[in-house]
Amino acid sequence: MTQSASEPTRRRFHKTRHLLRHSDFERVYKQGRRHFARHLTVFYLQREGEPALSGLRIGFTVGKVLGNAVERNRMRRVLREAARLSGLEGRVDADVVVNPKKSLLDAEFTEVRSEVGKAFEVIAKALSRA
Repeated sequence: MTQSASEPTRRRFHKTRHLLRHSDFERVYKQGRRHFARHLTVFYLQREGEPALSGLRIGFTVGKVLGNAVERNRMRRVLREAARLSGLEGRVDADVVVNPKKSLLDAEFTEVRSEVGKAFEVIAKALSRA
């Protein structure tokens, strides 16, 4: 299937932008800062001394208390898409962990995308001052 000129090119949320290791999550939780929003909490930590890793790496933590597997996976997909569309790529070298709240399931996607975008702006501003 070919892509027509009117269709936008699909940018993927590439695996290199994922935060995957447990030790990375723990480091962000223990040493990082927090930003609270209505439907999510964002933890972030500036990455230093790792020249091979540039840009933003994002991880998502959706605990069992937030719902069954279907609901948790839906939250993860919504957050991943909101992060992909927010486009903070290349502006800061940081690790970010996003924890949704139960209210995310009832929120409109535009609202979630707006919250994620605002959180990324707060992170960029805070880390540029540091």
